[in-house]
Amino acid sequence: MKFVGSQLAYYMSDKDFKNNSKILFKYLLFLGIVIVIYSIVFHIIMQIEGHYHSWITGFYWTLTVMSTLGFGDITFASDVGRSFSIVVLLTGILMLMIVLPFAFIRHFYVPLLESKKNKKVPRQVPTGTKDHILICSQDVIAIDLTERLRQESIPYFVIENQKARALKNHDDQVPVIFGELDNIETFNLANIKNAKLVVVNRDDFLNTKIILTIREVAPTIPIVAIASDIESIDVQQLSGADHVLPIKKWLGEQLANRINAKHAKSKPIGQYEDLLIAELPIHNTPLVSKLTKEIELRHKFGVSIVGIWERGRLQAITGNERLTDDSVLVIIGNKAQLHKIDELFHDYNINPNPVLLIGGGRVGLAAAQSLHKNGVLVNVIDQDPDICKKISPFCNKVFNGRASDYDLLKKAGILEAPSVLLSTHDDTINIYLASYCRQLNKEVRIVSRISEARNVDIIQKAGANFVLSYSTLGSEAILSVSKGQELTVLGEGFTLFIIPIPKSLEGSTLRESGIGTKTGLSVIALKENSEVITLISSNTILPHGAEIVMLGNIEMKHRFNKIYVNFN
Repeated sequence: MKFVGSQLAYYMSDKDFKNNSKILFKYLLFLGIVIVIYSIVFHIIMQIEGHYHSWITGFYWTLTVMSTLGFGDITFASDVGRSFSIVVLLTGILMLMIVLPFAFIRHFYVPLLESKKNKKVPRQVPTGTKDHILICSQDVIAIDLTERLRQESIPYFVIENQKARALKNHDDQVPVIFGELDNIETFNLANIKNAKLVVVNRDDFLNTKIILTIREVAPTIPIVAIASDIESIDVQQLSGADHVLPIKKWLGEQLANRINAKHAKSKPIGQYEDLLIAELPIHNTPLVSKLTKEIELRHKFGVSIVGIWERGRLQAITGNERLTDDSVLVIIGNKAQLHKIDELFHDYNINPNPVLLIGGGRVGLAAAQSLHKNGVLVNVIDQDPDICKKISPFCNKVFNGRASDYDLLKKAGILEAPSVLLSTHDDTINIYLASYCRQLNKEVRIVSRISEARNVDIIQKAGANFVLSYSTLGSEAILSVSKGQELTVLGEGFTLFIIPIPKSLEGSTLRESGIGTKTGLSVIALKENSEVITLISSNTILPHGAEIVMLGNIEMKHRFNKIYVNFN
């Protein structure tokens, strides 16, 4: 009985269930009044006919007629009585056999099931939870982020304020708690004071409200907020956010950093300690057609080649890779070393023509501003006249129209452009344009944004040389903040890993370990007793108790764990 009472108390505390129960109760009360009235009329007519019955008999006759049972043991003799019986019968069919089942299902059974389903979604994190990450919405960034957190065994919880979305996430095995994002109690139940980080990823207006709510209960908890508009960065920072990430602006800048224009030059894309991770396009340079072991960049400049981009795919280095005009080297070195390479390559003219940018929204605008700042000419195509007007100060020429129009593409310079940057927010359009631009210009470097990870392979097959998504950049940025690292974005799915050296590798050299050939990971540094060793070679010994810093994707890391870690 105690369990039943507690369950009933819970259901009655559910606002929707409580409201529906009131409606059903009102109908049952109305039905009861009708039965009482019919019983009184029964007595009156029976008395007129000269028959006297108890009140129980009156209720008995009314219920048997309304329910269509009709035992026939009590009947009227007059036409008035029989007419009344017909009215009672028809009323019973309507109220008991049609309306009552519908009302019961609609206002009790269905709400009860919904209430039970809602109860499945937790309102708080498990007791003892700490060092977890709280995420305020399961958006595209969160989906990518949570996958990374699962792979790294970092606890996390998504807070949803909509029951339907919370239930769906729960059914999809996503750790979720249900609660209002502007309610202090929600964050208390999420044990925010013992959390590692809070990711605030709603719209700019709601983000501000959430940040202020969090600061009331947890003044020191690190807050990372996602900003859509540049103007909202200061607002969210002043509200209490420790880090405000303008991901769309960064996406445009990252894409702009991957284009070919003017002369050959290394392009830093990340940093680890004193090392810069950079990309070096070799189009129209003396390195084309050589093997990687023949170019001797380490011997000449002190930099290491840790990977090669070939038409959108990052390949590990074995020394026997034949470089092509499409090859982009991923190199690591300090600032002075990269500067020496830039001086050597400066005289090699890649293409003086403007870069073609298709799509001038927030991402495209950020890309155009970045290219303009670096002195790169840009021609832009967009269908929206307002966008064309807004982006025009940062462009060489602006073309208003459809990018699928051959004449417009030709006027915009597709046949001569060194690079095409696709920044529309529609994956299907970007895939089509990548294929179309590749057919029109076999030599052009195609850089594109993408929304869904499943489309990465497709757009690479269509001809894109480099692809990066909003979700990947966002998740990488948040992870970098959580780990206190610099943001390093190699490309879709590639990242930097810091792993303790497995016992099976301790004392062996890098050549003997076979890490690169067996897993595809590129070793860039060793970390021992807080000291980072960046000058490493194939003869470098992997010491006991140190950490190894590598670049690669998740599959490569899993391969590493399977070969070296699970081997122990």
